[in-house]
Amino acid sequence: MRYTETPIAGAWLLDIEPQHDVRGFFARTVCRDEFARHGLNGEIVQQSISWNALKGTLRGIHYQAPPHGEEKLVRVTRGAVFDVIVDIRTGSPTLRRWFGVELSADNRRQIYIPRGVAHGFQTLANETEVLYEMTTAFHPEAACGLRWNDPALGIRWPLPVAQLSDKDAAWPLLSDEVTHD
Repeated sequence: MRYTETPIAGAWLLDIEPQHDVRGFFARTVCRDEFARHGLNGEIVQQSISWNALKGTLRGIHYQAPPHGEEKLVRVTRGAVFDVIVDIRTGSPTLRRWFGVELSADNRRQIYIPRGVAHGFQTLANETEVLYEMTTAFHPEAACGLRWNDPALGIRWPLPVAQLSDKDAAWPLLSDEVTHD
């Protein structure tokens, strides 16, 4: 795999290096030893998918509060998303910055999201499926989020929002001092 640092400290883009033959190709998407060499946690304990019917659906911006913070590895298995991460780690050199990237079934790109970095996405195609691999099990009592349209963040979502949950619409603004270690 090729590892490319993002502008958010500790977050990486991972691109496969396919080995082609007449059948198609084979590629590694997770390697605990390679992850460790890059300072990433490869101990996946939970895997989930998100299926989204409509282009423009927005999910997020989510994270788990300490002590249940998690690292995530996110990729798209069908369709495409504009994937966004927001650093909310106290003391981080990239605190309160966001980064967005297109992940798609076609580009097979993954994003590694460190603990303390919130995550959300907007679908760019109908019938989009997103695969999440997490280093910590889900704890409903630790589920938190940020407002998707917080003016302090200024995220430039590529499409009008077609679908948004009531819960995602009600997350706090950064002005409410949302940061974590």
